[in-house]
Amino acid sequence: MRRGIAATALVASIALTATACGGSDSGDSADGPVTITWWDTSNATNEAPTYKALVKEFEAANKDIKVKYVNVPFDQAQNKFDTAAGATGAPDILRSEVGWTPAFAKKGFFLPLDGTEALKDEDKFQPSLIKQAQYDGKTYGVPFVTDTLALVYNKELFEKAGIAEAPKSWDDLKKAAATIKKKTGVDGYWGSTQAYYAQSFLYGEGTDTVDVAAKKITVNSAEAKKAYGTWLDLFDGKGLHKADTTADAYAHIQDAFVNGKVASIVQGPWEITNFYKGTAFKDKANLGIATVPAGSSGKAGAPTGGHNLSVYAGSDKAHQEASLKFINFMTSAKSQETIALKNSTLPTRDDAYTAEVKADPGIAGYQTVLAAAQPRPELPEYSSLWGPLETELLAIAGGKESLDKGLGNAETAIAKLVPDYSK
Repeated sequence: MRRGIAATALVASIALTATACGGSDSGDSADGPVTITWWDTSNATNEAPTYKALVKEFEAANKDIKVKYVNVPFDQAQNKFDTAAGATGAPDILRSEVGWTPAFAKKGFFLPLDGTEALKDEDKFQPSLIKQAQYDGKTYGVPFVTDTLALVYNKELFEKAGIAEAPKSWDDLKKAAATIKKKTGVDGYWGSTQAYYAQSFLYGEGTDTVDVAAKKITVNSAEAKKAYGTWLDLFDGKGLHKADTTADAYAHIQDAFVNGKVASIVQGPWEITNFYKGTAFKDKANLGIATVPAGSSGKAGAPTGGHNLSVYAGSDKAHQEASLKFINFMTSAKSQETIALKNSTLPTRDDAYTAEVKADPGIAGYQTVLAAAQPRPELPEYSSLWGPLETELLAIAGGKESLDKGLGNAETAIAKLVPDYSK
């Protein structure tokens, strides 16, 4: 029998267990503990061990609940959950990337969490992260880990060049890069061709790929052209590293920065532990972290990433209640502190930034830039808009297309993803 949302809800109404991972195959018995399944999409080597230890801690304190932990590769999880929720039944809990949350909510796959135990500490979380977990006025995820982009820089190289503080604008960065090159022989900045990293340039001109309120595609607007023009200019000039359009560009940029071969890049907190592995940051205090430079509008901002914990709407009442309790535990201040200390990730609630957590200069530095992080619009298709841009920006940076042609192509491709939006 087909066991999608409607079918599962019907089964639940006659007191049967939830389907598939969250239900009948979970080993539940009439008088035994409820077994909930959690699909965790984190890095199986670096992050998952911390989550597994917390699962055991939760089970020890809640004898009536068992957690079946499943680590699902991030690049497979979205499609797997989509297939499972729409057909055979999904896991009770998903570690959902923030871009997936509104998309699955729109399909009816996620349970609204407003007023539930999972969100009883809602006022402790950063408001922008709660907003990012909402769709159509309801909240479908509890912020679990968060991230944003920052200008990270080598303090020693900046000091050798006589630069006392991080650049506040892209123009300042160009000047700083030239000075660093002259004084140290090292490139001052190496930019990325990836669309996600280029997003900050749009915010710096007060625009985005789309205007959700106006239902208009703005990736080819005058403001966007100015933004991407600034982005393109930062691949050409004294102290500015040329664009790397190879498949290994990310690794090349990261390696150069951590080993002192370039003075600054734009990067996220997921690389904190890797920064410290490089020769340039054996002394952690040498890592400078600042808000991404502002554009000509004077505005500075960076995209907000991260993951929410969401509950499958097709699970039965018993599994949902157990899931809500588990999510409340995993997103508590104590658990968030533990995760930050073990995994060097950013907590989503302010009371988890304890003195011990902020003793890590990487976490403390990224906390200061979170205020400039821009929540993603409430548009289920939003994350997919970076796909067409990824292709076009690579061609533009590689000199294979003009800026106008590339943005025009991106506009055409995005129009197919949001057909009800005007150009």
